[in-house]
Amino acid sequence: MTNVIEQPRKRFLALDTATATLGVAVTEGGRVLHEINASGERNHSVHLLPMIGEALRASGGSEMLDGISVGVGPGSYTGTRIAITAAKSLAWGWKLPVAGVSTLQALAWGGWSAGAGSPDEAAAGNERSADGFGPDWIIPLLDARRGQAYTALFAAGGGSAPQRLAPDRIRLMADWVQSLTERLKKAKALGESPRRLWFVGETALHGSEESLKPLEGASELRVLPYELEGRWVGFLGEARHASGDIDDIHGLVPNYTQLAEAEANLLKAGKGGMKSR
Repeated sequence: MTNVIEQPRKRFLALDTATATLGVAVTEGGRVLHEINASGERNHSVHLLPMIGEALRASGGSEMLDGISVGVGPGSYTGTRIAITAAKSLAWGWKLPVAGVSTLQALAWGGWSAGAGSPDEAAAGNERSADGFGPDWIIPLLDARRGQAYTALFAAGGGSAPQRLAPDRIRLMADWVQSLTERLKKAKALGESPRRLWFVGETALHGSEESLKPLEGASELRVLPYELEGRWVGFLGEARHASGDIDDIHGLVPNYTQLAEAEANLLKAGKGGMKSR
């Protein structure tokens, strides 16, 4: 991993509660100073502030921070709002800039790094030539129920952040696999076919052999269960802060990608509701 940010180094607090894992990290110049990832419980609202306090005590305190980064989803409807509300409140109180990043991009980066950096994959990569192939493709998956997944498509960036090829969306998995099949055909015709296709994240349901059967033979498939780690939100946030592309505290909102069922029902009833983006 070579995610080193050039001088001057700045320190950031990173948060994400959009998935089953609650991730908190303090990063500086592409390095992790402290990180806490808690999985197994969805009660993120209870544990977030104590975890932030622990991370800050271990890394020098809030006065050392230069900004806050937060995962904006998509993911859990309630969970996503917890981190964003905390990030906005802390940024306002501490007078720090805040930057929202895609939870799916962070999931893609972390999952691909965990898989491609494993000893087995490194050994396999050394045994064969990568000539004629483009970068690996990464498909992060978060279950959205009813045969749907929150997902996107990225090209692996080596030691840098994955490059986006398709936007964050909620998609029917069967349609998404078919769309990926067509994309692979076009990439092969252009000589840009990826050597490996990585499905990472919540793969138990949507990364099954049956679900991915239309992709067999099109590329080497890798399916890796992976829980998001806060550091990847931190690394993505560092890049946004460094570029000056930060968010307005009052304008930062979750990326739901769809209306919540309750909001959809309100709209149907003609009683308004929150707009999604």
